[in-house]
Amino acid sequence: MELLKNCMLCPRKCGVNRYKDKGVCGATNKIKLGYYSLHMWEEPVISGKNGSGTIFFSNCNMKCIYCQNKKISLDGYGKYISNKKLGEIMLELQKKGANNINLVTPTHYVPQIASVLHKLKGNSLNIPVVYNTSSYENVGTIMIMRNLVDIYLADLRYYDDTLAKNYSKCDNYFENATMAIDEMYRQVEELSFSEDGLLKKGLIVRVLILPGHTDDSKKIIKYLYKTYGDNIFISLMNQYTPVNTCIYNNLNRKLTKEEYDDVVKYALELGITNAFVQEDDTANESFIPNFDKNVIK
Repeated sequence: MELLKNCMLCPRKCGVNRYKDKGVCGATNKIKLGYYSLHMWEEPVISGKNGSGTIFFSNCNMKCIYCQNKKISLDGYGKYISNKKLGEIMLELQKKGANNINLVTPTHYVPQIASVLHKLKGNSLNIPVVYNTSSYENVGTIMIMRNLVDIYLADLRYYDDTLAKNYSKCDNYFENATMAIDEMYRQVEELSFSEDGLLKKGLIVRVLILPGHTDDSKKIIKYLYKTYGDNIFISLMNQYTPVNTCIYNNLNRKLTKEEYDDVVKYALELGITNAFVQEDDTANESFIPNFDKNVIK
């Protein structure tokens, strides 16, 4: 695939020939998976009763020092598979009753994923496709997924780019992420639901509230509501879990109930109605997939 010979898929634009070397993300030209399963812990309109068919891709173009999935995202744990095998996994999850196919951290494998979906979608694969991303994306990469993705499940992690640089080692996060999210919204537009209340098409933007940074989260929420109103879901996440010791002391603790409640109150005062909030016990390591139990055969 030509795009992998001078890789510019994400805003890092490292230009690596991934047939010969690894990109900044750590990926080669071959798809690498860390885990796949039916997952019950996404937003209710995604997981439903049967679960979301999550496919966790190894490696990542973000370098978050607090990453819960560090084993696969930064350490590169996983197994190389063919494009054909990826298609088989999608169909296997569909057969098991998955509500959707949930592509987790797919950015650096977009050309391969698109090739697979062009063959399957609307033929043997008949459930929605979810693109689950940090949003540190190039618009052109998101455009490749037009008509292949039904639901975008996008993070908007930082308003202040200083935080993005300190915590995720990336430049111009907010600008790149918001441009990418604009393209996601253009593709899927307003929310659409099945008869059983599951999301068929639309955009969910997740705001991970970091300890000590509620003001940054509020700025993100205000931006999203001003830009999209209630045509999207905003998911307010309290699940930050300190699994790695960080040089920033605030990241070595969980979010307090008072911090989270303050952000939720702010969202309500803005008038937001399409929002998800989380229960107190979501900041728990038990919600992190057990990547040691590698089910890829």
